[in-house]
Amino acid sequence: MTHGVNAGSGSSGPHANDRARRRPRRPRRAWALGMAATLVLAGAGWAAADRWFGGGDDDRLGSAATPGTASGEADRAARTFLDHWAAGRWAEAARLTDDPPTAETTLRSFTVGLEITEPTFTPGPARTAAAGAVTVPFGAAMPVAGLGAWNYDSALTLAKGDGGWIVKWQPALVHPKLGAEAKFRLTKGAAGAPAAKVLDRDGGVLSPADHPSLTPIFAAAGGGAGSGAGSVQLISRATGEVVSTEAEFGAVKPAPGGGPVATTIDPRLQRAADAAVAKHANGRLVGLVAVSIDKGEVLALANAPTTGMNRAFMGRYAPGSTMKVITTAALLSKGAVKPTDVVDCPKYLTVGKQFHNVETSEIRGATFREDFKHSCNTAFVSLRGKLGDDELSRFANDHFGIGQEWKTGIASFDGKVPLPVDETDKSAAMFGQGTVQANPLVMASATATAVSGTFRQPVVIKGQRPTAKGRDLPASVVADLRGLMRATVTDGSAKILADLPGDVGAKTGTAEVTETGPNNGWLVAYRGNVAIACLVEAGITGSGSAGPIVHDILSTTP
Repeated sequence: MTHGVNAGSGSSGPHANDRARRRPRRPRRAWALGMAATLVLAGAGWAAADRWFGGGDDDRLGSAATPGTASGEADRAARTFLDHWAAGRWAEAARLTDDPPTAETTLRSFTVGLEITEPTFTPGPARTAAAGAVTVPFGAAMPVAGLGAWNYDSALTLAKGDGGWIVKWQPALVHPKLGAEAKFRLTKGAAGAPAAKVLDRDGGVLSPADHPSLTPIFAAAGGGAGSGAGSVQLISRATGEVVSTEAEFGAVKPAPGGGPVATTIDPRLQRAADAAVAKHANGRLVGLVAVSIDKGEVLALANAPTTGMNRAFMGRYAPGSTMKVITTAALLSKGAVKPTDVVDCPKYLTVGKQFHNVETSEIRGATFREDFKHSCNTAFVSLRGKLGDDELSRFANDHFGIGQEWKTGIASFDGKVPLPVDETDKSAAMFGQGTVQANPLVMASATATAVSGTFRQPVVIKGQRPTAKGRDLPASVVADLRGLMRATVTDGSAKILADLPGDVGAKTGTAEVTETGPNNGWLVAYRGNVAIACLVEAGITGSGSAGPIVHDILSTTP
């Protein structure tokens, strides 16, 4: 089945009218905002949700552009446009452009025609362009119903008009290849394709009824909507021929002779994950992944709701302070800091913008260990000069595999740590803000790498040949990381895990998504041979929202 998408046309597939009425439930924005400190912008700060001490894992960061300035006003207009688009409010988005009729038709046609649900946009820092215009780049994660997410990068250009900043309409802002010469078409496998039997790591049969969170695997094996296979193709408007395939969603290939699909899922841990998410989600959106530290095998994955976007594998979120695990590894590896070094945690630190900790908290004379376990952002920002401008990006790629292509067996977004555009962006990246993007799969893998020293690319379908590689971390760095994460549990922001016996370590995070909306909650942790990462959208805090879920699951591990 194919669905054509023609920018500037109202045609968007055979069921366009029905789909147009089914708008996404609410916007899913992974804006470049973040966790344990607040960035004060031209004197206008953002109120903190948590106190910094006593479990305060809040890592809030304001917009990269300063309100009241040209770039700040344009940045706000760009985010409002993307907000409306994400929510399915195409008319409202179009009114912010210089060509509302064309913009509305194209946004509706593109989103509905390609069966995109709950799009997520991640704006980058606003940049001044020619003739006083401002450019705002953004990453797009477009979940295609029944298939997976299509990820790409684009940008908005805004100009100052009589009534304020407006988006200069052009089809290429929707996707860089959309325009007068080419459009997109969605192809999907025929419905009713036979489902392959799906097995757990021990050879037992997994069923959708017992494990609804494994919908992404069942769909890929032919047991979900359609066959789990399809593609987004770029089509020549002149000839109707396929120019290129922009995204491909392939069904899992069964064993020779039509045998079952063998997974790495641990049935016991999967049951625990299903139960914990069902118990503690409380109507919020959740993504969770657990991997084996020694092999990188995915032991459990869960999403709430169990249908729709596989946010555990395909989400694009600011990881906030959970990123400090990677930043710390980079600093320790080059001898830039030791846990016992004094790294002051002041109330304020200005790097282009003024950073401060929640409620302007401070720890004078703090050691780096205290900075880590209490998530002091100003301390991490102060260490930015210890890393070269490209060093954090290269380190995340070289040692943690982030940004490489992972072959897990199903579709996945494998993280992104871009080069910073300036010192402010570099400062934000030190604690997982700005344009850094990850999801529970990426952060579970990062946790496993940190505490083992070796990157093992995650897989969920047996028989994959991972192509992503990573260099080992020094043994001394691994020992220090484990010690810091352990201290976060015993005497820091992850005390919710303190009653679990054995060597348990963790890092919390609370990511600001909008100026006034609730924050996303993060928690990464390890116990025994299990590394886990949990994200709760609108979770307010990591310890409060993701903490109970992770606690319940790790309590079942040896």
